[in-house]
Amino acid sequence: MRLNLPGNLTTGKAQQAMKQTVGNKVVLIGAGDVGVAYAYALVNQGTCDHLAIIDIDEKKLEGNVMDLNHGVVWAHSRTKVTKGSYADCEDAAIVVICAGAAQKPGETRLQLVDKNMKIMKSIVDQIMANGFDGIIVVASNPVDILSYAAWKYSGLPHERVFGSGTILDSARFRYMLGEMYQVSPTSVHAYIIGEHGDTELPVLSSATIAGVSMRKQLEKDPSLEEKLEKIFQETRDAAYTIIDAKGSTSYGIGMGLARITRAILQNQDVALPVSALLQGEYGEEDIYIGTPAIVNRKGIRRVVELEISDHEMERFKHSASTLREVQKEFFS
Repeated sequence: MRLNLPGNLTTGKAQQAMKQTVGNKVVLIGAGDVGVAYAYALVNQGTCDHLAIIDIDEKKLEGNVMDLNHGVVWAHSRTKVTKGSYADCEDAAIVVICAGAAQKPGETRLQLVDKNMKIMKSIVDQIMANGFDGIIVVASNPVDILSYAAWKYSGLPHERVFGSGTILDSARFRYMLGEMYQVSPTSVHAYIIGEHGDTELPVLSSATIAGVSMRKQLEKDPSLEEKLEKIFQETRDAAYTIIDAKGSTSYGIGMGLARITRAILQNQDVALPVSALLQGEYGEEDIYIGTPAIVNRKGIRRVVELEISDHEMERFKHSASTLREVQKEFFS
């Protein structure tokens, strides 16, 4: 059977018109475990119109693109998945960077900075050289330092460059609290803030479980603090456990990145714990760090400064100081 489609659909003018009107194109850079998990989540959820994937391992990339396209028929909507190049950045709404050296067993995220800083500069330089004017989301580790680097290297407004931050840490914490209280994690509202790493902290003073204040529960039962600290430690160290067991974390962060992408493309104005530039919030400036922020089609509309206890503020300051010491080595 032959379909007689209007010939002008393939003309240069028609292609140019489509390029101008389709605004949900995502470019993914880095098709390792995290990148592929993110791509799979995007296709499954039908989040974007076009997903272009860039990776140095072209043969493996071709296989992943083919495999993803074979699943499109079962997705909510059709996503065009292609093997991309940096030229795809010209008309992309979002570029998501997952490329970089992976965290090895026993290695902290901050120890990756030397390896990944040069990689980040090379990537961002190529993105911007191809006329990109959208939003950059960084998932490469250490995400807070590399988000700052991507902002500096790109020259884009800070609200259009941010990182995945503590979106995965917060999800892990909510899941574990849900298990403890036997409620759905969607009924748990609690954030992990600070560095996406060893100095992060839970914000219990403003957390709620099914609408019940965690702070009031702690006032009634001080022994609860020890249980919650244990859950937090399991949250913080989960990556080490997963990496030791299977080599990398992927599904959780992939779905977290898909959530950020949906918030941007659907202009949701939703609060998500991402790595954002602080400009006086929490008494800190000129540093990217995990904090709730309102995310929409323009990127970050504003950072949400949580009301936190004195003890939580002390821990947050320590986290910020740890990041700043690393940052100073590259940006003085």
